[in-house]
Amino acid sequence: MEAFVVSALKYRPTTFEEVVGQQSITQTLKNSLEQDQLAQALLFCGPRGVGKTSCARILAKQINKSSQTEPTEDDYAFNIFELDAASNNSVEDIRKINEQVRIPPQVGSHKIYIIDEAHMLSNQAFNAFLKTLEEPPKHVIFILATTEKNKIIPTVLSRCQVYDFKRISVGDIQNYLVKIAQDRKLEFEESALYLIAQKAEGALRDALSIFDRMVSFTQGNLSAKAVADNLNLLDHQTYADLGKIIFKNDIPGILKAYDDLLQRGIDPLQFIKGLGDFFRHLMLAKDPNTLALMELGEDVKKNYQEETEPLSIDYLLDAIALINTSEVNYKSVNNKRVHVELALMQLASLHFNGEKKKATSSQPN
Repeated sequence: MEAFVVSALKYRPTTFEEVVGQQSITQTLKNSLEQDQLAQALLFCGPRGVGKTSCARILAKQINKSSQTEPTEDDYAFNIFELDAASNNSVEDIRKINEQVRIPPQVGSHKIYIIDEAHMLSNQAFNAFLKTLEEPPKHVIFILATTEKNKIIPTVLSRCQVYDFKRISVGDIQNYLVKIAQDRKLEFEESALYLIAQKAEGALRDALSIFDRMVSFTQGNLSAKAVADNLNLLDHQTYADLGKIIFKNDIPGILKAYDDLLQRGIDPLQFIKGLGDFFRHLMLAKDPNTLALMELGEDVKKNYQEETEPLSIDYLLDAIALINTSEVNYKSVNNKRVHVELALMQLASLHFNGEKKKATSSQPN
């Protein structure tokens, strides 16, 4: 039986072109290499799972590539030193590096030190590192990576060229998952991959981990319903069904539907956010010029266009404003269930022309 390799390792980028969602940074690094203007101390900042360590390793290999006649992975390995600052954060660990950098590389032109989780270094370790970081030997390049830039002391920040990595967009993650699913010859719905991308919250590594889990759960047939059920998420169809109840001004119906979701263990705050996204997409689907802002598959976009046709812009604006207010105030209220139910009842009291539904009552003569 062939050993299984998780997607995060199997599809880890090996060139700048393969890095997802960080084009401005990868292009800057490539230009710096081509123009021989690469700083000797770099700091990669950003959330977890967005490509900081991958870019550091790619850059480390590229630095010595021009000096190798026929470079091999082993040649690169001799020149690249990785330190996990989470477990090697003492002054002694940094002093060892300070001593090692004096020795020039035996293969290639540079020695590259990648220090991951750099914010975990103690203040004493940072101070011991300052002199070397400020005036490193010509044959040494330091690449520091951190998820918490605010914990890096200012004297270190001022000595580094800082690169801020951003969260990867849902669309970029979804497109990458499509390529992997096609490479593995899996059956999938694009809306299922969208849910995985959305759940990852901008971290590609998390998306790949969730993807592997869903492939095992669905036995290679990724449907939106199966993914939504397993991740305890609400897919587009669920919100579309809720929308039909709201559009009919059916207050008892929407309260019953919300209770059913609570019984499934759906988080109320995530439900409100998802409902806000649903109405936002209905608004974007109103105009062909804003369709591109929807990071969704073409089939789902088409569904939104059909669903939004009878709705007025004023109605959607009022609905979005109502949901947004409910989300903003959610954490400050005591009875969160009543808070969400009130928002749903108010939504179900809006007419398509944006006016609130007026209750009719018979007056005695």
